[in-house]
Amino acid sequence: MALKVELVSPERILFSGEARTVIARTAGGDIAFMTGHAPFVGALGIGIVRILPEAGAGEEVAAVHGGFVEVKDDRVTILSDVAELASQIDVERARRAQDEAQRRAAAGDDAEAEAAVRRASVRLQAAGAA
Repeated sequence: MALKVELVSPERILFSGEARTVIARTAGGDIAFMTGHAPFVGALGIGIVRILPEAGAGEEVAAVHGGFVEVKDDRVTILSDVAELASQIDVERARRAQDEAQRRAAAGDDAEAEAAVRRASVRLQAAGAA
């Protein structure tokens, strides 16, 4: 039996399919969901979501910048304001964004700049370029 998984942003559904495991970064740390998982609702942090399919298909990786995850009846729904599949991340753009955010963060104690650094780093990590 597989999990039914949906990863959704306001613009579109990034992933809809079946998986054996979903790993996400919640506000309390990383958590993995498998079939039979107890009902769960949690806030997502800035991090990576890994969707591990049934045998044969490749892993789907996404950079997620906050949102919520709900698990119920072998269904995992991930709702995020901003999410990108690793295959769709523009690595050079992410590097430029990281450099700019690091410059802003170094110039002062700016919480938004620090969050921008984390978002850019997660995008690069998801794309395998970190």
